[in-house]
Amino acid sequence: MLVLEDEDSIRSFVVINLRRAGFEPVEAATGNAALEALRADPEIRVALLDVMLPDIDGFEVCRRIRAEGNGVGIIMLSARGQEMDKITGLVSGADDYVTKPFSTAELTARIDALYRRTGEAPAARPAEELKQGPFVLNTRTRTLERAGQRVKLTQIEYALMLIFMQNPGQPLSREELLHRVWGEGFDGEDKVVDVNIRRLRIKLEDDSTQPAYLHTVWGFGYRWDA
Repeated sequence: MLVLEDEDSIRSFVVINLRRAGFEPVEAATGNAALEALRADPEIRVALLDVMLPDIDGFEVCRRIRAEGNGVGIIMLSARGQEMDKITGLVSGADDYVTKPFSTAELTARIDALYRRTGEAPAARPAEELKQGPFVLNTRTRTLERAGQRVKLTQIEYALMLIFMQNPGQPLSREELLHRVWGEGFDGEDKVVDVNIRRLRIKLEDDSTQPAYLHTVWGFGYRWDA
């Protein structure tokens, strides 16, 4: 996993505790160094990104990671507690947000939950496909195609699509999606669901303002029809 933090003392503290917890952290002190580390090591599955950095901020690092099509799990780290900062992180492509100061137990719990959500399917498992309309979701390779064209998804977006395509035509509440994708221990707000739905619509719909597949069930949640 990648740890992007410009303050040496904080980075060392995080890295030491992650190693104790059994993780293998790769360190970076600048945004550009983090991007290079991710390009050089395709085995990195989770990235912790500090927001305040000396070169480019963590939000921009997150946007560039997603622009390159990297579906690595991303947790933003920041001393800020403003709701808008959380939304900015999620819109940029982050999967979770931890506000400093945080405990080691909280951080490792968030990382564990994200690893579970981004875990690869066992190699021996046969390919399984869910086909609905122009969409094909492969649960072994964790990929989605629309009309034969690959749709680049983050791991959270993939998890949402898996739930939707396993339950076509069924209204799913925000609370259920939050519970099933982010886990029981997630203490964030359900706005994270809406942000990821907006991102999915941009990728899946011809017109994201008039969705043909991913419908809003007003006052409740969302429904997938394809």
